[in-house]
Amino acid sequence: MDPKPEAVSKISVPLILERKLRGEKITCLTAYDYPTARLVDEAGLDMILVGDSLAQVVLGYDSTIPVTLDEMLHHLRAVRRGTRRALLVADLPYGAYHQSEDEALRASIRCLKEGGAEAVKIEGGRKRASLIRRLVDAEIPVMGHIGLTPQSVHSLGGYRVQGKTLESATDLLADAQAVEDAGAFALVLEGMPRELAAIITARLRIPTIGIGAGPDCDGQVLVVHDLLGLSLQPRAKFVRAYADLAGTLREVFGRFRDDVRRGAYPADTESYHWSASLREQFEKWATPRSLKDEG
Repeated sequence: MDPKPEAVSKISVPLILERKLRGEKITCLTAYDYPTARLVDEAGLDMILVGDSLAQVVLGYDSTIPVTLDEMLHHLRAVRRGTRRALLVADLPYGAYHQSEDEALRASIRCLKEGGAEAVKIEGGRKRASLIRRLVDAEIPVMGHIGLTPQSVHSLGGYRVQGKTLESATDLLADAQAVEDAGAFALVLEGMPRELAAIITARLRIPTIGIGAGPDCDGQVLVVHDLLGLSLQPRAKFVRAYADLAGTLREVFGRFRDDVRRGAYPADTESYHWSASLREQFEKWATPRSLKDEG
């Protein structure tokens, strides 16, 4: 039997930091709606991320770039209603923090005030250090994100593993240290060699959360649609699908279609009925009218 979730009333930023000190792994999944958030939360996950992956897995965009702050807030509010225990983190979408720090501060405040987030996530390393400090000074917890940063897909030339050369690995080490020094409470490491992620994890005081970065990170995050086998895109190497819900749903939808077409749904037991007295009353009322109409 699987162990029950740890009896903690509420996961907080200080508790996430303590997990690294105690050598305890940190768990995180994305969620974009109320029922998913509630189920993830009840399963005892430490963090729920309303990721900008919403763009692709829910809204059907080709990348994360088109999703807007208002779209993110809509789904963030739904997730907030289903979350009680986990720490709720919101992705700042592309464009919400690229023009000015003031704009980023306003977007982050909206995520906390309107969406109920408890932290925000920002992609980028050294170039985001000043912004991270600004948000932390405003008492907004920040999670960093380096390596394969999906919002930089065009400048990276696609979704490619980062840190595969000495120069790029050195750059990512510097990025990681800059994010920690700026005051972030955690750092997502995406799409990089296991060896590099292990070195970064060992050097930082803040926890690292891996996605396609090997098992040596302090925690792991996956997109919930990938975990459930619901993603309609080719599966990345690092994704472990724990179910095939896409296949299950296709079968269920087909069974419903077939049952309706052959008249097997709904059955009499799935229908509402008059009481015997009401049926008798209606028959007495309807029969004379019918006879009169025939006459």
